[in-house]
Amino acid sequence: MNRLRVVAVLTVLFPALAATPAWAAAPGTRELLVVEKGNARQLAIIDPQRLQVVARVPAGNDPHEVVASTDGTRAYVSNYGGAGSSLHTITVIDLLTRKALLPIDVSPLHSTHGLDFAGGELYFTAETNRVVGRYDPATHRIDWIMGTGQDRSHMIMVGTDEIFVSNPGSGTVSIIKPATLVTVPAGRGSEGFDVSPDGRQLWTANAGADSVTVIDVATAKAIRTFPIPVQNANRLKFTPDGRYVFVSGLGEAGERNVGGPNNLLILDARTHGIVRQMNLGAGAAGILMDPAGHRAFVAVSGGDELAVIALNDFKVTGVIKGVRDPDGMAWALVPRG
Repeated sequence: MNRLRVVAVLTVLFPALAATPAWAAAPGTRELLVVEKGNARQLAIIDPQRLQVVARVPAGNDPHEVVASTDGTRAYVSNYGGAGSSLHTITVIDLLTRKALLPIDVSPLHSTHGLDFAGGELYFTAETNRVVGRYDPATHRIDWIMGTGQDRSHMIMVGTDEIFVSNPGSGTVSIIKPATLVTVPAGRGSEGFDVSPDGRQLWTANAGADSVTVIDVATAKAIRTFPIPVQNANRLKFTPDGRYVFVSGLGEAGERNVGGPNNLLILDARTHGIVRQMNLGAGAAGILMDPAGHRAFVAVSGGDELAVIALNDFKVTGVIKGVRDPDGMAWALVPRG
């Protein structure tokens, strides 16, 4: 895509991005969506109050991440397969009937992974092709594709004025603004990331370097990289008030790691100091904050469970067992009668 085309596309791209999160939309039943990877290949639907799985729906080959539509009627699950895979679908699930629908065929793109939903459209990464794309559910068409020029474009987040993409193969973060694409060096294996609630900073966990890089969003420059005592850091999330940052780790031996207090780290967002180190019993991956601001849900992938952590004292207050190889999570506000 030439530069003039990029400018033209981005000029019409960004006005639609400031969308209401699914959990803040019209009244409905809030449900926790959790991808069960590996041999399970399902989407678990969980009642976040009773901490119980209420339904499971097939999620296609190698499901990894999930996002819900703003109206709460659909869930989208990326079918990954790794870089270079032949997988070219995104699974679609009807959250009203809890049944899988016809998947989205994104070919000739492959290895979809990161997902976000904004302005009524689905944004995704296609790792093999080193691109990000946008799918319009109303027209059933991909209406925008943009290359990052980076290896393993993996996770994506759509902001009010930017689109953020982590590229662990290149150790960078891409920031797409109107008429510009900026590549910011981070650290080896930059993967899980989040943007602070005030939109000023992006923090990314560098899995291959056991570090975190802090990026100033306005200038698109890294302002600090510091080490963390978490091996194979996988995901990173700010608390809703922006005061703390959670970083999960798969550990030295991957998801089945059980050694040391390095499965979950809680940092002070202002000082970057360590507030708490936690051993959840096995390697940890996905992190999802309760929008009410009281709890965090952490996918303990190696233990086949979710840990529920109170945000006032960072203690484990509940465990949802029997969720097989959990990872990607999302909220859905389903309009049930």
